[in-house]
Amino acid sequence: MPPPPEVAIDPAGQADPPVKSRRRRSLGRSHRSVLVPAGAGNFWRKLWAFAGPGYLIAVGYMDPGNWATDLAGGSAYGYALLSVILFASILAMVLQALAAKLGIATGMDLAQSCRETYSRPVNLALWALCELAIIACDLAEVLGTAIALKLLFDLPLATGVILTGLDVFLILALQNFGFRKLEAFVIVLLVVVGGCLAVELALSQPAWGRVLAGFVPTTRIVTDPAMLYLAIGIVGATVMPHNLYLHSSIVQTRRFDRTDEGRREAVRLATIDSSLALTLALFVNAAILILAASTFHVAGRNDIADLSSAYHLLSPMLGASAASVLFAAALLAAGQNSTVTGTLAGQIVAEGFLDLKLPAWARRSITRGLAIIPAITVILIAGEASAMQLLIASQVVLSFQLPFAVVPLVRMTSNATLMGPLVNSRALTIVAWTISLTLIALNATLLISFIL
Repeated sequence: MPPPPEVAIDPAGQADPPVKSRRRRSLGRSHRSVLVPAGAGNFWRKLWAFAGPGYLIAVGYMDPGNWATDLAGGSAYGYALLSVILFASILAMVLQALAAKLGIATGMDLAQSCRETYSRPVNLALWALCELAIIACDLAEVLGTAIALKLLFDLPLATGVILTGLDVFLILALQNFGFRKLEAFVIVLLVVVGGCLAVELALSQPAWGRVLAGFVPTTRIVTDPAMLYLAIGIVGATVMPHNLYLHSSIVQTRRFDRTDEGRREAVRLATIDSSLALTLALFVNAAILILAASTFHVAGRNDIADLSSAYHLLSPMLGASAASVLFAAALLAAGQNSTVTGTLAGQIVAEGFLDLKLPAWARRSITRGLAIIPAITVILIAGEASAMQLLIASQVVLSFQLPFAVVPLVRMTSNATLMGPLVNSRALTIVAWTISLTLIALNATLLISFIL
């Protein structure tokens, strides 16, 4: 007779669902470290306890890789592509809700679930692709932070890239203070990003009637090839594959009641948390596009698609010396914030797929080194002007990896044996597969366009 499956017991004495070979809880010491109040009538206290993971996820939806596509869309087509940002945000909300549900229902993150479901060769392939995506994401963070340092302090881009390696120590310090403190740090930086962009919008004085009209889709988005290409770029840069692994893990930092009703409530609270946080990400992406539309497009500057050009033109065109500084400060905060989620995602993927435990400093140093080396090489050989092309290339790599995260997620959350009472309904399954196929088609189109 085979041995009974391993069952993990948490400090509250509640057991995780049995699994075949899992050795570690997701995120180790942080697992179930945040207490959720028990009992009925504590909805707002429970929601407060669940607030946090969604904001770590939202970081990936406003990283430097998104800024270029939003700038290009606003400067070229005004407010017309706001509907695409709204569409992409709604897709992201559904997928992140599924990721949270998977972690809550099974007690495993997406990487661990893949290890339990697929053969070893398939798992190794999925792991390699996910690691490539994390390196590409880290590359965008490195370049975005380095560009912000150059704009703010006139540091050479290569120097800024090297300095980004120091954030390894920042992440280690934050993790030592506990997961709740880490979430607070991320939220503070998100407030900085949102605050800077709110001031920029006030300075740019957009036509709010046209802004609202921009959220209504038009047929021109499909009939204009150049506009369609930008729209696909916005969607492709929005949903980050590593966020699905990350979210399925960090929701497990909450110590909720692991009964069927307790899990259902946890799914509801986690979905509210992530949806509110992604609404903030929607505001940030929309604000960048609105800023580009109300500043560059109305002045006939339809060619602004890179961060440096936007920085240098904002102050003279808005007549406010602080405009450019606020833009660069928001970019720096967004880039620095992304390093936190990149670190956590790398840890989750390595431990989940391979059951591999590395010291945090080693894992972060390896990932950051693999991002710094190509950035330094390209900048030294091709010059600083190549940074934006490298940033765009990193988003294409992320687009290529997306199906290999989305398809397993939808399959698993639609599996009644794995999910139990929290399995997707038939309607949600149809919606999830439709979203998945739409994203795959759009990202495939973007990848082909990039190659051709």
